[in-house]
Amino acid sequence: MEKEFVFGHQNPDTDAIGTAIAFSYLQNKLGYNTEAVALGEPNDETAYALKKFGFKAPRVIKEAAPEVKAVMLVDHNEPQQSVSDIDKVKVTHVVDHHRIMNFNTADPLYYRAEPMGCTSTIVWKMFNENGIEIPEKLAGLMLSAIISDTLLLKSPTTTDDDKKAVEALAKIANVDYKEYGLAMLKAGTNISNKSEEELIDLDAKSFALNGHNVRVAQINVVDLPEALERKDAFLKAMESASNDNGYDMFMLLITNILDSDSEALVVGSNETKELFEKAFDKKLNDSEVKLPGVVSRKKQVVPPLTEAFEG
Repeated sequence: MEKEFVFGHQNPDTDAIGTAIAFSYLQNKLGYNTEAVALGEPNDETAYALKKFGFKAPRVIKEAAPEVKAVMLVDHNEPQQSVSDIDKVKVTHVVDHHRIMNFNTADPLYYRAEPMGCTSTIVWKMFNENGIEIPEKLAGLMLSAIISDTLLLKSPTTTDDDKKAVEALAKIANVDYKEYGLAMLKAGTNISNKSEEELIDLDAKSFALNGHNVRVAQINVVDLPEALERKDAFLKAMESASNDNGYDMFMLLITNILDSDSEALVVGSNETKELFEKAFDKKLNDSEVKLPGVVSRKKQVVPPLTEAFEG
């Protein structure tokens, strides 16, 4: 059987990398020949989880077609978030927890989308459905993905299945998920040693909204005021990235993981800024706005933006 790549989205987070590794393991147990790869280097949080459970980071690829004819996608489906030559390979499997947008295939495929807090929760269910045992270290990595995506089960995206998965995986991995989870999340909040250009690209996704190219980035911190001291530098970097890449609007969500509050910085045209204000029913003050309780890009940012831009 020819090899297929398994990978998550660009600018990969712990879900994108951890779930690619887990899904590749599952598919190999089911008779496929797969390799988990990544579309970028792991961030600090993901590197912490990989080291904790003894995994090497998957190798980074820029293109898939030179090596494989088919791929499996996890934690994304939108082509602009995928490998650069996604149109040159066959997508055979998708496991995701996001909206479905601009996704078309020539042939039938296995597609599983569930509104879970994390893709790894869906893969955990698939292990159970197929009666395949999850190794201890892999359970720890899957646990890390769910903790990351749900902010230790505090995100509004969290479901009962996510909670069940966390408890089950923590037992297999033999860790206290609350203690470990907080340490892992904090590992990803050190922004002092990174440039603004690096930070706005660490966890960023592009969305096509009614003809507009909208970029939404997110960084997690434990000290929001300290992060906002770099506001002017963030805005300059966002403007530069928008000019270089044709973004009509660039939104940076800075989230305090301890109290689940965020502030947003926004650059764009007067039109897109007005649409942003319409989406959140809040006025920007010098390109900044408080968004208390907003922590999920998937559930609390992209849906209102989509409605405003397409309304």
